[in-house]
Amino acid sequence: MSQQVIKLSDKAANRIKEIISNAEKETLGVRVGVKSGGCAGMEYVLEYAKNINPNDEMIEDKGVKVFIDPSAIIYLLGTEMDYKKDEFSSSFVFNNPNETERCGCGESFKV
Repeated sequence: MSQQVIKLSDKAANRIKEIISNAEKETLGVRVGVKSGGCAGMEYVLEYAKNINPNDEMIEDKGVKVFIDPSAIIYLLGTEMDYKKDEFSSSFVFNNPNETERCGCGESFKV
């Protein structure tokens, strides 16, 4: 069996369950991708997955479905998706072993 592209922490899986339960009925899960941008060159993109794209990589982990944009797989291989909440903010955090550089705000990265 091939390596799962992304692993979810318990916190991330629980947060995705909350998001989906509060979303419109036809939401299947979340889709993760990357795009050019940010100070370091690449940014993570997270959106509702309302349909399955034929080329998406689907991961079912801890009771949730995560769809990976095919163009993002090479950048995300081995990444752990976590959810961090502190006094002032809450966000998904990507612990990506492929990153060679990350901007100070943590919003973008370079591979």
